[in-house]
Amino acid sequence: MAKTIMIQGTMSNVGKSLITAGLCRILKQDGYKTAPFKSQNMSLNSYITKDGLEMGRAQVMQAEAAGIEPSVYMNPILLKPSSDTGSQVIVNGKVLGNMSARDYFAYKKTLIPEIQKAFDALSREYDMIVIEGAGSPAEINLKQDDIVNMGMAELANAPVLLVGDIDRGGVFAQLTGTMMLLTEEEQKRVKGMIINKFRGDKTILDPGVEMLEEKVQIPVVGVTPYMNLELDDEDSLSEKFDRKTKKELVDIAVIRFPRISNFTDFNVFELIPNVSLRYVKTPGELGDPDMILLPGSKNTIEDLLWLRQSGLENMILKEAYRGTIIFGICGGYQMLGEVLSDPHHVETGGLVKGMGLLPIDTVFSKQKTRSRVKGRFLKLDGDLYPISGAPFEGYEIHMGISSQHGNAKPLTFFEDKGNGVTKLCGTWVGNVYGTYLHGIFDLSDTAEKIVRAIGEKKGIDLSDAPATDYRQLKEDQYDLLADELRKHLDMEKIYEILHKGAED
Repeated sequence: MAKTIMIQGTMSNVGKSLITAGLCRILKQDGYKTAPFKSQNMSLNSYITKDGLEMGRAQVMQAEAAGIEPSVYMNPILLKPSSDTGSQVIVNGKVLGNMSARDYFAYKKTLIPEIQKAFDALSREYDMIVIEGAGSPAEINLKQDDIVNMGMAELANAPVLLVGDIDRGGVFAQLTGTMMLLTEEEQKRVKGMIINKFRGDKTILDPGVEMLEEKVQIPVVGVTPYMNLELDDEDSLSEKFDRKTKKELVDIAVIRFPRISNFTDFNVFELIPNVSLRYVKTPGELGDPDMILLPGSKNTIEDLLWLRQSGLENMILKEAYRGTIIFGICGGYQMLGEVLSDPHHVETGGLVKGMGLLPIDTVFSKQKTRSRVKGRFLKLDGDLYPISGAPFEGYEIHMGISSQHGNAKPLTFFEDKGNGVTKLCGTWVGNVYGTYLHGIFDLSDTAEKIVRAIGEKKGIDLSDAPATDYRQLKEDQYDLLADELRKHLDMEKIYEILHKGAED
């Protein structure tokens, strides 16, 4: 059975996902067959595995760092929030149903056998498993029947490293307070602490570290720096949303829906010189971009109504009539159509008028479409003609079926890698485009071709912009992450903890 170590945090967004990914990379580099694991993930960024199952993207990123194929065993429970009080519950990659927070809290203990089954399957196949917790283990209202923090550590009999975020301040109180709220048995599981996102001279921090170790009687095994890495974000806590981005020669605006999902579709544009990718949520922030991207949404109808009420819909319509490129993916694609109908109350029920920019109608179905695909763009006219015939690999995750009419033109041709079925997907008319396919910009130089086409339209020569190999760039980023963690973590101590396990 695999050796295990668990990364828990004092709160959300302290860097657990990246620390987990970095340790996976280090262990891989050191010759260990390693897998990530997170029993329960709450995120709207998801992924479809090669066998057509849905899991959180954070564990996909960690699997990539470990150099292995993502498996739903790495994330047996995925919660996709559909409202402030409810989520779609996905177990072993398939939709179980929608539940309120209260109903799920009462139900989740019944999922422990599924968690154990997934963990045991990984444990038989790998040398090492790096487990990630969620939020904080010291949420006293959630500790009963916990399945993702100390409850998971007990199931796996895993030692714990506790991570605190110094960038937001109060890291000593975070770590000390968390330890104080744990039971005596839970405290024994914590074998080390990590102070994450540090900027500055570490020697200034040393007296505080000594005092912290004295108070909690647990060693600090590393003070890790703040790292700007181009890796997939776990959820809407993403710092990029609040980043003030300077407008560049090519300016792209992403509409930041309240229930935005799979915004990682657009990460590749951030890597291209002379391009600004901005996330906007008010009409005043939109400005006059060269391209507007409408991402996925976990509640398309509610987010469409928000778009309408906020005034952003009118702004987008004006931009479309001016000739600005509009591109929607998944929920964003559905919004661009004429009618959205939800007869089965998959989301909020009812029938809503769309933005009317594409001649499609969407009906939400009870069955979720999940597939990995490989294909190419069809022949396009207008601004995006340079991507005609460009190859792509991606995946579908959606509850709706869209039908074309009128002057609609199909956007892509692809093969479902699971069953070999080929079909057309997506729609375009003039300067407005939409598709259900996530990851459609990642392969080859598709994003660069779009940027160069926009430059050509503006009379700017961007032909010398280097093509970005997105997959190689991610590999380089994982190596950089591992290098930084090796410099700042006591890996000798961490290996000692791994091999000793949770024993006193």
